[in-house]
Amino acid sequence: MTDVERPTYEVADIIRLYGDDYRKKHTLSPHYHGVLNAISNCRTAILGGHIEECDTCGDQRNCYNSCRNRHCPKCQGLDNVRWVQEREDELLPIQYFHVIFTLPHELNLLAQYNQACLYTILIQAATETLQAFADKRWKGTLGITVVLHTWGQKLEQHIHLHTIVTGGVLTHDKQRWINAPKNYLFKVENLSSVYREKFCDKLKQA
Repeated sequence: MTDVERPTYEVADIIRLYGDDYRKKHTLSPHYHGVLNAISNCRTAILGGHIEECDTCGDQRNCYNSCRNRHCPKCQGLDNVRWVQEREDELLPIQYFHVIFTLPHELNLLAQYNQACLYTILIQAATETLQAFADKRWKGTLGITVVLHTWGQKLEQHIHLHTIVTGGVLTHDKQRWINAPKNYLFKVENLSSVYREKFCDKLKQA
């Protein structure tokens, strides 16, 4: 049983060092307070502990419990690895395309107060756009995996959708697979225009 090398600093370390000062200078909702506390207390004596045993050599060690908060990088790290592995196991021997759909930052405030609604509209508009192009071009159905990101690399609010799209379609009668041309799926300008129109229509309806 081996330990993963611990980084010099973790998010929890930063919260413990500067969390109190941040709370004094900013008004936080109870939810945000809960997230900060969970990450700070994760895998410490505050949450108690348990014994882990290696299923190969039988070696045992005492371990602190995890907070299991969905925002905690330590708790979600292993889940992320497992999720990626499961998706890799589903891959077909074909080319795939990475298509990103974004929302203008003018909608950030609206999204903060209507998260479920706005995120649902984003996913629906993006996937319906891709499927519409596939149906028009090949009379078939794409395979699409979507991952919603609400923040950018610099931790600013930046709502966008990553889609992994099959380079081809299964015909509607499910009897034939049609490959897309190499390194080309759809024209970006046309895709953007239809996506924008679909999103705005759904937003108005909501």
